[in-house]
Amino acid sequence: MSTNEPEIINNQEENTSGNSGEEQIKPDPQSKTNEMTVEEKLSEMTDKYLRLYSEFDNYRKRTTRERVDLLKNAGEDIYKNLLPLLDDIERALRSNEKAKDIKAVNEGLTLIHHKFSQSLKQKGLEPIVAVGQPFNVDLHEAITNSPAPSEDLKGKVIDEVEKGYTLNGKVIRFSKVVVGS
Repeated sequence: MSTNEPEIINNQEENTSGNSGEEQIKPDPQSKTNEMTVEEKLSEMTDKYLRLYSEFDNYRKRTTRERVDLLKNAGEDIYKNLLPLLDDIERALRSNEKAKDIKAVNEGLTLIHHKFSQSLKQKGLEPIVAVGQPFNVDLHEAITNSPAPSEDLKGKVIDEVEKGYTLNGKVIRFSKVVVGS
Protein backbone atom coordinates (compact mmCIF):
# COMPACT_ATOMS: atom_id res chain seq x y z
CA MET A 1 0.00 0.00 0.00
CA SER A 2 2.72 2.38 0.70
CA THR A 3 4.15 1.92 -2.78
CA ASN A 4 0.82 2.59 -4.48
CA GLU A 5 0.09 5.70 -2.57
CA PRO A 6 2.95 7.76 -3.97
CA GLU A 7 2.03 6.71 -7.44
CA ILE A 8 -1.52 7.93 -7.05
CA ILE A 9 -0.32 11.23 -5.66
CA ASN A 10 2.09 11.65 -8.56
CA ASN A 11 -0.66 10.89 -11.09
CA GLN A 12 -2.94 13.37 -9.46
CA GLU A 13 -0.20 15.99 -9.46
CA GLU A 14 0.52 15.36 -13.12
CA ASN A 15 -3.19 15.58 -14.03
CA THR A 16 -3.75 18.73 -12.06
CA SER A 17 -0.61 20.48 -13.14
CA GLY A 18 -1.06 19.30 -16.72
CA ASN A 19 -4.65 20.54 -17.03
CA SER A 20 -4.04 23.88 -15.46
CA GLY A 21 -0.87 24.39 -17.45
CA GLU A 22 -2.62 23.70 -20.74
CA GLU A 23 -5.41 26.17 -19.96
CA GLN A 24 -2.94 28.90 -19.13
CA ILE A 25 -0.58 28.31 -22.03
CA LYS A 26 -3.07 27.48 -24.72
CA PRO A 27 -4.41 30.72 -26.27
CA ASP A 28 -8.15 30.96 -26.73
CA PRO A 29 -9.02 31.77 -30.35
CA GLN A 30 -12.32 33.35 -29.25
CA SER A 31 -10.67 35.81 -26.83
CA LYS A 32 -9.99 38.31 -29.66
CA THR A 33 -13.52 37.84 -30.89
CA ASN A 34 -14.78 38.35 -27.32
CA GLU A 35 -12.73 41.56 -27.06
CA MET A 36 -14.27 42.86 -30.27
CA THR A 37 -17.69 41.86 -29.05
CA VAL A 38 -17.11 43.68 -25.78
CA GLU A 39 -15.93 46.76 -27.66
CA GLU A 40 -18.92 46.54 -29.96
CA LYS A 41 -21.22 46.12 -26.99
CA LEU A 42 -19.64 49.09 -25.27
CA SER A 43 -20.06 51.15 -28.42
CA GLU A 44 -23.68 50.02 -28.75
CA MET A 45 -24.44 50.80 -25.10
CA THR A 46 -22.79 54.22 -25.40
CA ASP A 47 -24.87 54.91 -28.51
CA LYS A 48 -28.06 53.86 -26.69
CA TYR A 49 -27.13 56.05 -23.73
CA LEU A 50 -26.50 59.08 -25.93
CA ARG A 51 -29.79 58.55 -27.79
CA LEU A 52 -31.70 58.17 -24.53
CA TYR A 53 -30.04 61.29 -23.10
CA SER A 54 -30.89 63.23 -26.27
CA GLU A 55 -34.51 62.05 -26.18
CA PHE A 56 -34.82 63.08 -22.53
CA ASP A 57 -33.23 66.47 -23.25
CA ASN A 58 -35.66 67.04 -26.15
CA TYR A 59 -38.57 65.98 -23.93
CA ARG A 60 -37.47 68.42 -21.22
CA LYS A 61 -37.15 71.28 -23.71
CA ARG A 62 -40.52 70.47 -25.31
CA THR A 63 -42.35 70.36 -21.98
CA THR A 64 -40.73 73.63 -20.92
CA ARG A 65 -41.88 75.25 -24.18
CA GLU A 66 -45.38 73.84 -23.74
CA ARG A 67 -45.53 75.13 -20.15
CA VAL A 68 -44.46 78.62 -21.25
CA ASP A 69 -47.05 78.58 -24.06
CA LEU A 70 -49.73 77.39 -21.65
CA LEU A 71 -48.98 80.19 -19.20
CA LYS A 72 -48.85 82.73 -22.00
CA ASN A 73 -52.20 81.64 -23.48
CA ALA A 74 -53.94 80.49 -20.30
CA GLY A 75 -56.52 83.29 -20.43
CA GLU A 76 -57.29 82.91 -24.13
CA ASP A 77 -60.56 81.07 -23.50
CA ILE A 78 -61.75 83.71 -21.05
CA TYR A 79 -60.83 86.52 -23.44
CA LYS A 80 -62.82 84.83 -26.19
CA ASN A 81 -65.85 84.82 -23.88
CA LEU A 82 -65.32 88.47 -22.94
CA LEU A 83 -65.11 89.79 -26.50
CA PRO A 84 -68.89 89.63 -27.14
CA LEU A 85 -69.40 91.48 -23.87
CA LEU A 86 -66.98 94.17 -24.97
CA ASP A 87 -68.97 94.49 -28.21
CA ASP A 88 -72.21 94.84 -26.20
CA ILE A 89 -70.70 97.57 -24.02
CA GLU A 90 -69.48 99.47 -27.09
CA ARG A 91 -72.97 99.28 -28.64
CA ALA A 92 -74.49 100.46 -25.35
CA LEU A 93 -72.13 103.42 -25.23
CA ARG A 94 -72.99 104.40 -28.82
CA SER A 95 -76.71 104.12 -28.18
CA ASN A 96 -76.34 105.96 -24.88
CA GLU A 97 -75.12 109.05 -26.75
CA LYS A 98 -78.40 109.25 -28.69
CA ALA A 99 -80.74 107.82 -26.06
CA LYS A 100 -83.39 109.97 -24.45
CA ASP A 101 -85.03 107.16 -22.50
CA ILE A 102 -82.94 106.36 -19.43
CA LYS A 103 -85.05 103.27 -18.71
CA ALA A 104 -83.90 101.62 -21.97
CA VAL A 105 -80.25 102.37 -21.13
CA ASN A 106 -80.68 100.78 -17.69
CA GLU A 107 -82.26 97.68 -19.23
CA GLY A 108 -79.36 97.38 -21.68
CA LEU A 109 -76.80 97.67 -18.89
CA THR A 110 -78.70 95.10 -16.83
CA LEU A 111 -78.66 92.68 -19.76
CA ILE A 112 -74.92 93.22 -20.28
CA HIS A 113 -74.24 92.69 -16.56
CA HIS A 114 -76.29 89.49 -16.55
CA LYS A 115 -74.53 88.18 -19.67
CA PHE A 116 -71.14 89.04 -18.16
CA SER A 117 -71.97 87.33 -14.84
CA GLN A 118 -73.18 84.18 -16.59
CA SER A 119 -70.07 84.05 -18.77
CA LEU A 120 -67.81 84.21 -15.71
CA LYS A 121 -69.98 81.70 -13.83
CA GLN A 122 -69.50 79.19 -16.67
CA LYS A 123 -65.75 79.46 -16.11
CA GLY A 124 -66.11 78.67 -12.40
CA LEU A 125 -66.21 82.19 -10.92
CA GLU A 126 -68.72 82.51 -8.08
CA PRO A 127 -69.45 85.55 -5.88
CA ILE A 128 -69.06 85.13 -2.13
CA VAL A 129 -72.26 85.81 -0.22
CA ALA A 130 -71.26 88.02 2.71
CA VAL A 131 -74.05 90.24 4.06
CA GLY A 132 -75.84 88.65 7.00
CA GLN A 133 -73.29 85.82 7.25
CA PRO A 134 -71.03 85.28 10.28
CA PHE A 135 -67.61 86.85 9.79
CA ASN A 136 -65.21 84.22 8.36
CA VAL A 137 -61.51 85.07 7.99
CA ASP A 138 -61.23 82.48 5.21
CA LEU A 139 -63.72 84.42 3.06
CA HIS A 140 -63.88 87.97 4.39
CA GLU A 141 -61.50 90.84 5.05
CA ALA A 142 -62.76 93.18 7.77
CA ILE A 143 -62.36 96.83 6.81
CA THR A 144 -63.93 98.19 9.97
CA ASN A 145 -66.24 97.37 12.85
CA SER A 146 -69.52 99.19 13.24
CA PRO A 147 -72.17 99.06 15.93
CA ALA A 148 -74.65 96.36 15.00
CA PRO A 149 -78.19 97.59 14.37
CA SER A 150 -79.52 94.59 16.31
CA GLU A 151 -78.19 91.98 18.71
CA ASP A 152 -78.44 89.13 16.18
CA LEU A 153 -76.03 90.94 13.79
CA LYS A 154 -73.14 91.09 16.28
CA GLY A 155 -70.14 89.26 14.80
CA LYS A 156 -71.85 89.13 11.42
CA VAL A 157 -71.23 91.04 8.21
CA ILE A 158 -73.53 94.07 8.06
CA ASP A 159 -72.19 95.69 4.89
CA GLU A 160 -70.09 94.67 1.90
CA VAL A 161 -67.70 97.30 0.54
CA GLU A 162 -66.19 95.11 -2.18
CA LYS A 163 -67.55 91.77 -3.36
CA GLY A 164 -65.32 88.70 -3.05
CA TYR A 165 -65.07 85.82 -5.52
CA THR A 166 -64.05 82.17 -5.65
CA LEU A 167 -62.72 80.41 -8.72
CA ASN A 168 -63.53 76.70 -8.71
CA GLY A 169 -63.83 76.76 -4.92
CA LYS A 170 -60.62 78.72 -4.27
CA VAL A 171 -60.86 82.28 -2.97
CA ILE A 172 -59.28 84.65 -5.48
CA ARG A 173 -60.52 87.86 -3.84
CA PHE A 174 -61.71 88.24 -0.27
CA SER A 175 -64.91 90.19 0.41
CA LYS A 176 -64.13 93.53 2.05
CA VAL A 177 -66.76 93.88 4.72
CA VAL A 178 -67.98 95.86 7.70
CA VAL A 179 -68.53 93.66 10.76
CA GLY A 180 -71.13 94.39 13.42
CA SER A 181 -69.85 94.73 16.97
